[in-house]
Amino acid sequence: MNSGNYLRADQYVIQKKTLGPPSADKVKRLLLTRYPTIHDVRTDKALYEYIMAIKNQYLRKSQPVSKILFDDKISLSHHALGLHTFVSRVQGSKTKAKNEIRISSRLKKVPEPFLRMLVVHELAHLREKDHNKAFYQLCCHMQGDYHQIEFDLRLLLAYIEHDSNPYV
Repeated sequence: MNSGNYLRADQYVIQKKTLGPPSADKVKRLLLTRYPTIHDVRTDKALYEYIMAIKNQYLRKSQPVSKILFDDKISLSHHALGLHTFVSRVQGSKTKAKNEIRISSRLKKVPEPFLRMLVVHELAHLREKDHNKAFYQLCCHMQGDYHQIEFDLRLLLAYIEHDSNPYV
């Protein structure tokens, strides 16, 4: 199975654990065993409620989020599945800041842990702008198995690029 750009950094680890490059069939079975069902967040309103519940649980005192939506235009050309944008505007003598979170529409039909991992990642940007140690500690605080789920999402993306989404 050609893993594209998703697994390039983890190639050695994968080959060592699987004693060779993973077959598409192995990957599909692994994903469907670990994550058998998809989430039911389909609309922008449902996504807003989902994200705000997580934000209110872990980041109550952080900056507010003004816009949350699924975006059809986010593709792999952005090298992302979610985008966090921060816009500052000067109005008179005041500076107003807006935070927006956009999640790729490709994540409408994936298991809930994958959506949550991406949401946690984008919410962590409210506190930490860069991908540094504090950023990943915050991600792990909000979702304990963050790194494993991120890795599994990369496996899913490589599988989709090779074949098709096993959850559709």
